Amino acid sequence: MDGPSGSGKSSASRGVARALGLRYLDTGAMYRAITWWMLQQEVDLADQRAIAERSGEPSLVMSTDPDAPGVTVDGVDVNGPIRGPEVTGAVSAVSAVPEVRRRLVSLQQEIIAESLPGGGIVVEGRDIGTVVAPDAPVKVYLTASADARAQRRTAELTGTTVETQKAEMARRDTLDSTRKADPLAMAADAIELDTTPLTLDDVIAEVLRFVKERA
Repeated sequence: MDGPSGSGKSSASRGVARALGLRYLDTGAMYRAITWWMLQQEVDLADQRAIAERSGEPSLVMSTDPDAPGVTVDGVDVNGPIRGPEVTGAVSAVSAVPEVRRRLVSLQQEIIAESLPGGGIVVEGRDIGTVVAPDAPVKVYLTASADARAQRRTAELTGTTVETQKAEMARRDTLDSTRKADPLAMAADAIELDTTPLTLDDVIAEVLRFVKERA
């Protein structure tokens, strides 16, 4: 499941995974986790070479339980810190580095392969249908209006406003869709779903219908 931030990917993906008894992987958390590590190590995030040279150092472990998703970095639970404004403001710069993407895509593909004997996995991100799992039987691309996305994100956070989030999302959308390495894009065979007028339950029901039709 792909789409920009605020489109409802995370909640919908977890809901679908629970409904189908599958695993769940938040690939965005992986990019946030490595960004957090770079910040902790005081790596110059304006220097892509420096990011690339150190991208293989941190050890990431993902939980694929849809009821308890999460990530640890070098054994440290970072699920709180990676959602903070510092990481949010820096993650696009780190995730644009090809070496970072190659390492994390490889890890994501390993996790997907490991999940298949148990029935499968719901994976969410920005390049899942195009790069990480181009052979996935069901690909969904979620969208929503700028206002709806900003309102949803503002409701999740404290100390921010809808206008601030709208501006931040527009900035990230531009960076993510124009980066040279694996840009945000909808796969040619993906189903596009506009979540603007839908409740979370509606979105989950629609995706489950897509799965029934295609899988």
